[in-house]
Amino acid sequence: MGAGGGEVAKSKEKSGGGGGAERTSLDGVRDKNVMQLKKLNTALFPVRYNDKYYQDAIASKDFSKLAYYSDICVGAIACRLEKKEGGAVRVYIMTLGVLAPYRGLGIGTKLLNHVFDLSAKQNISEIYLHVQTNNDDAITFYKKFGFEITQKIHNYYMNITPPDCYVLTKFIGQAATKK
Repeated sequence: MGAGGGEVAKSKEKSGGGGGAERTSLDGVRDKNVMQLKKLNTALFPVRYNDKYYQDAIASKDFSKLAYYSDICVGAIACRLEKKEGGAVRVYIMTLGVLAPYRGLGIGTKLLNHVFDLSAKQNISEIYLHVQTNNDDAITFYKKFGFEITQKIHNYYMNITPPDCYVLTKFIGQAATKK
């Protein structure tokens, strides 16, 4: 997938969240505010995303969200819904990122939990993403939420070093609904 593939901003999210979560609100990604997502991605990621990425984010409806902290756009999760063989749907997290000064406030956790809750309500049992192999902060963050490394892809990224990524996957059972 190269430049259009999933990338995850380095995260220094602390376990437990709190602190800023109550000052955080989420809003859907739409045509009217997609520029906010573009600006965030420019600040957060070493990859430039193509128009299809933004179309997929808008098309995923509630699965892609912008995070506002005290009314300032500071983070986002952008997902794509994919149909698997047999008709089942899975969620691909294209990007999840929070601006550095706002990390550790529970914002990334809130964005991820939103996708977990929505997936459980829609009986979607699989969520996956790509993480650059040297992004230890993101790998640690996702493992905390039950993601596991399921694959390593060599030369996934075209213009960044290292070019390799891990595929992290989380399977959600019917009993895994979180309150």
